[in-house]
Amino acid sequence: MQGEKWLLGGLVLAAGLLPVPASADEIANYTPVTAQRLANPEPGNWMLYRRTYDGQGYSPLDQINASNVKELVPVWTFSTGVTEGHEAPPIVNNGVMFVATPQNQVIALDAKTGEQMWLYKRKMPEDLFQLHPTSRGVALWQDKVYLATTDDHLVALDAKTGKVAWDQKVEDYKRGEYMTLMPLAVDGKILIGGSGGEFGVRGYVAAYDADSGKELWRTYTIPGPGEPGHDTWQGDDWKTGGGTAWMTGTYDPGLNLVYWGVGNAAPWPGGLHPGDNLYTSSVLALDPGTGKIKAHFQYHQNDSWDWDEVDAPMLIDLQRNGQTIKSLVHPGRDAIFWVLERSPDKINFVAGWPFVYTNVWKAVDPETGRLTVDPDHKPGLGKRTEFCPSLWGGKDWPSASYSPKTHLVYVPAQNGFCGGFAGIKEPLVPGQLWLGTKPEDIGLTIQPGTDHHGELQAWDPATGKKVWQHNFPWQLFASTLATGGNLVFVGGTNDRMFRAFDAETGNMLWEQKTNSGITGAPVAYEVDGTEYIAVQSGWGVDAQRIQDALTNDKTGLSDNVPQGGVVWVFAVKK
Repeated sequence: MQGEKWLLGGLVLAAGLLPVPASADEIANYTPVTAQRLANPEPGNWMLYRRTYDGQGYSPLDQINASNVKELVPVWTFSTGVTEGHEAPPIVNNGVMFVATPQNQVIALDAKTGEQMWLYKRKMPEDLFQLHPTSRGVALWQDKVYLATTDDHLVALDAKTGKVAWDQKVEDYKRGEYMTLMPLAVDGKILIGGSGGEFGVRGYVAAYDADSGKELWRTYTIPGPGEPGHDTWQGDDWKTGGGTAWMTGTYDPGLNLVYWGVGNAAPWPGGLHPGDNLYTSSVLALDPGTGKIKAHFQYHQNDSWDWDEVDAPMLIDLQRNGQTIKSLVHPGRDAIFWVLERSPDKINFVAGWPFVYTNVWKAVDPETGRLTVDPDHKPGLGKRTEFCPSLWGGKDWPSASYSPKTHLVYVPAQNGFCGGFAGIKEPLVPGQLWLGTKPEDIGLTIQPGTDHHGELQAWDPATGKKVWQHNFPWQLFASTLATGGNLVFVGGTNDRMFRAFDAETGNMLWEQKTNSGITGAPVAYEVDGTEYIAVQSGWGVDAQRIQDALTNDKTGLSDNVPQGGVVWVFAVKK
């Protein structure tokens, strides 16, 4: 294995980026973003991470469909000017596109022509160490744009000019605290969660006033003394227990609850933090007004595999056994496809099954959903332990999507990748990696007998039946988009392709090679009666690290996937 090369490869020291003044061409006639518009967005806009609060990653637009997608061509491109992983969906509000990139940059573009309207670049501290140099997007509220930065600030920009309206420090980046997520706007509050579990921090979700930047509440994902769940930790382990919440949540306006995914415990070996370790590797139901935890479900206890479960569950109304279930659907990094039920004060287990190969779990309790672990595949101290899937899981942070037309969930899965490490006990040094293992000891291996690894899977979440699957030789590491035209779009492969599939059959209908690999989320939007598909191409971060780990004589795989960010926008040729 490539050892430290693939874990730390691609990390950058961001320094000297100066704020760029807004363009003289101020955006005219900007449409303010209201609670009503976010709760019921116009079909032609994409204003939230997965377009709608329910996180389904679905656009009802159907101008581009299975009959004409072969005529899809690039209509404009825009170079972002930076390298590393471009993971943010282009955010579109009535003809204005906001693109977030690595290096804490936001670009406002004309969504029809690609012309730049303004550019914001944040000046970065010279001593900043970015473990995951990326951004997953900006939030919109009223006349502002909100960016969570890797030096751990929340910044509000004037949507018309790109000028800073306010800048609020959230935590101290020198302790390893940073942010990569797209903030979530809910009723005048901007919700965020932090990264940094690899540095032994204590995770949280926090809310800020959208107008002033004042912190309104902060809820720690690891309960302190006297709080429910604190007894699932021993001694002072809770103070440095990880559980970071580094992806955007979903929201149920009817229940007025935000559902937020929580990462793994720190450090990695479970023996260093005995107990179930609530609320790590869980989903939390939070009151957005107060931050109070109203309910939770823990996907797996005492995480020892670096299996963050930060990808927020999709809210889907399922017809199951003659009943409508208000469900939470989450294809997990732990290789289990989870179906849960949400209510005002509880999250119930409904069903769970493996969607990729795993040797870690022996069983799923049919009543509670609690997993039975195979101790032979649970890393501990002093002995190297192998497990499948790898630490990147059956599906990492890239999001699945759901189509209400086909009633299927489309999962960007990885199968047949395994890994392992030996746990060690080491002191915590603030601001330094604290994994509980040596970076050079971490491996990525291939399960014997596998002939492919990436899988675009289509599942019926009501029945647990897999409807179709398309295989890729190596990894599939990007979010999916489902559309009303019965299409599924996805990048994520190291051949730099962007592809469209028939949502009902899985037949590949179209592909386009881009400048780099795509790890970002595609979106669909409409301007002046024309539907567009947009995505950022820009390889890096975890996709690059997987690539580096696989690069050797046995696989014959090259690590030469060019980096460099470009926004690609497509429409049907006229």
